[in-house]
Amino acid sequence: MSDPASPRVYPLRLYGDPVLRRKAKPLQATDTLTVPGFEPQTVRQVADTMLETMFEAHGVGLAAPQIGLPVRMFVAVEYEDDEEENEGQEKPLKSRVLRDFVMLNPVLRVIDKKKDRSYQEGCLSIPGIYEEGVPRARAVQVSYTDLDGVARVIEADDFLARVFQHEADHLDGVLFLDRLPAEVTEDYRKELLAIQQKSRTFLNDLAAHERQRKAGL
Repeated sequence: MSDPASPRVYPLRLYGDPVLRRKAKPLQATDTLTVPGFEPQTVRQVADTMLETMFEAHGVGLAAPQIGLPVRMFVAVEYEDDEEENEGQEKPLKSRVLRDFVMLNPVLRVIDKKKDRSYQEGCLSIPGIYEEGVPRARAVQVSYTDLDGVARVIEADDFLARVFQHEADHLDGVLFLDRLPAEVTEDYRKELLAIQQKSRTFLNDLAAHERQRKAGL
């Protein structure tokens, strides 16, 4: 948080953080947003930094609640290679980007109800945990507003449809583990407790930072 005006990346909120369970609120492209720990920014500035944060974390999508901002916005990308293979690599992903997306107030409509459980799914807010079998619709249509305030509609299938559904879930406080049997979460109990502890430490540090900022220290 050394540069509160123009951060290069945002810290990610982790499992156990209450913001990940809140239903996010609608926003407008002209709004001014304040990510906790940083100075107010435009929606475009926040979106640009969210994309940088996502790239650094080797992800394919990032929702605003994952940076502590409970608004209905997410970013996502489509890579030219297999997205699953790209995740977790050290090589920068930007060179493989086919399309990037910034979606405000997305509304998903299922256009292929057949469930797909074939992809492994993870989450940047639940690092190190990956599971197959998360049921997702094979194809969806997404209506959203872009950064210029223009209404747009896009259809996606297979992996990209999964990405959109995963990120849209975040806007309603839903995590991918919620869509699996309860015993899966129980199997990761030790790992999740460790992530929760990191989350508590971050929130305590953030609260201290905010107190110092308000005190002018």
